[in-house]
Amino acid sequence: MNIVVIKYNAGNIGSVANALERLGIKCLVTDDPDEIRRADKVIFPGVGEASSTMKYLNDKGLEKLIPSLIQPVLGICLGMQLMCSWSEEGDTPALNIFPEKVKLFRGSVKVPHIGWNSVTFHPAGLFKDLEPGSYFYFVHSYFAESGPETLAVCNYPAPFSAALQRDNFYAVQFHPEKSGVVGQTLLKNFIEL
Repeated sequence: MNIVVIKYNAGNIGSVANALERLGIKCLVTDDPDEIRRADKVIFPGVGEASSTMKYLNDKGLEKLIPSLIQPVLGICLGMQLMCSWSEEGDTPALNIFPEKVKLFRGSVKVPHIGWNSVTFHPAGLFKDLEPGSYFYFVHSYFAESGPETLAVCNYPAPFSAALQRDNFYAVQFHPEKSGVVGQTLLKNFIEL
């Protein structure tokens, strides 16, 4: 199976590749559009800033390629946020795969939101063989609003989209590559979709 991890100015690409390796899965880390198009599965990771990352995607022509992919695609953290329509971070138009908008946490909560939080979901598809309410590891200051494509919810303290899905596009706000056994299970489920 040909798994591609999209390379861009993100900080967790190595962690994602290592998590796949622990599952016995080799991946190619690339920003080459032809390699991405040929992949059986694509992972769009991310730790970084929205506007500079979108600039990188635009410079490489990936802003048009990613939404056109027909194989399963998994966005992680910033990858998920950039799959939404717009991010408040840098007032950034994003890939518009999901209609949700991405906003900064406000109010009395600590920002960034860092740590293990319970996630509410139906145990099927991406979340197959996982216990509803399982804990995943989050590190983020911005969040996607809940909407029609929300697949899983986390509360901090109000509900936000912990996962989104539309057609062949999946996205998670948490870091499965840093979420121990539950994260490994989710990555395995994605690979097996």
